[in-house]
Amino acid sequence: MKDNHDHLVRAITKDRQIRILAARTTDLVEEARKLHKTSPLATAALGRTLTGALLVASLLKSGHEVSLSIDGSGPLGKIIAEANYKGEVRGYLKNPNANLPLKNGKIDVAGGVGQGELTVRKMLANGKPYEGSTKLISGEIGEDLTYYFTVSEQIPSSVGLGVLVDKDMSVKAAGGFLLQVMPDASEEDIDLLEANIANIGSLSRNIGAGKGPEEILELVMGDIYYRILEKTDVKYHCRCSEDRITALVKSLSSKEIESVLEEQGKVEIQCHFCNQTYSFDENEINDIMNEES
Repeated sequence: MKDNHDHLVRAITKDRQIRILAARTTDLVEEARKLHKTSPLATAALGRTLTGALLVASLLKSGHEVSLSIDGSGPLGKIIAEANYKGEVRGYLKNPNANLPLKNGKIDVAGGVGQGELTVRKMLANGKPYEGSTKLISGEIGEDLTYYFTVSEQIPSSVGLGVLVDKDMSVKAAGGFLLQVMPDASEEDIDLLEANIANIGSLSRNIGAGKGPEEILELVMGDIYYRILEKTDVKYHCRCSEDRITALVKSLSSKEIESVLEEQGKVEIQCHFCNQTYSFDENEINDIMNEES
C-alpha cells in the first residue's frame, strides 16, 4: 500500500560515502498556502524553501534547528523558512500576492526570486549559531542550495526541489531530495548518480504521480546499494503561543506601548509564520507589565 502522507526518509550507502534524504511535503506546503493566501508563484517559491529547510535540518543532530533566508531582488521579496530535526517547519515571504507570467509553460520561480543571497543559519543545541551565505546563482532555490553546500560547506551535493500547483491554485504535489557525496566515494558511483539525476524529469510530477520519498530514493540511487536509516513525519508547525507573544510584549518599552495604546486603544501583534493575531487591551497590558519576571 502506498504511503501517501508527508514524511522524510534518511538513507546512506553501505560504505557511508553517500547520504541521501527525500521528502514528500505536499500537505504542509498546502497548509502554508492556505495560511499565507499565496499566489501560485509564491506557493512554489515558499514550498521549495520550506522543503529545503526540512532537508537541511534533517542533516543535523536532534535538538538543532535551521533557518533558510532567501533575500532576492525579485517581486517575491525575502523568503524565510525555519525547520528542526523533528520534521517541523514554518515560513513566510514578504509578498505572498506577487505573480509573474508563466515562462516556457512553467511558474517562473527564478524570476520571482531574482538575484541576491542565500543564508543558512544553524542553531546548535549548545546555543552557538553557525551561519553561511552564498550568492543566488539561479533563483531556482534547489540549485542555489546545491551551490551553497558545494562552496560554503565544501560538500559536493545535489538538491532537487519541486512544487506542482493545480488549476484551482491548491498544491497538487511537493517534495525534494538532498544528496551528499563524501570524499572517498567512487567515480563510478558519482557518474551513476549524475546520470540518474539527469533522467529523473520533473520531481513534482513524479510525486504527483504517487511516488513517495522511498520511490524518489530509488530514482536517484538506481543500482547503488543503500539502506534507509530513519523515516520522520513532517508538518507545518508554528511555535508561536500566547506565552511567547506575552514575553515579546514585555520586551517593549513603556513609551512604545503607550504610543500604540493611545493610537489604537489596544496592542496587536501578528505572527509572520501563521498570521495569527494576538490582541491585548489596556487592562491586559497593565497586567502583563506588572507581572513579576
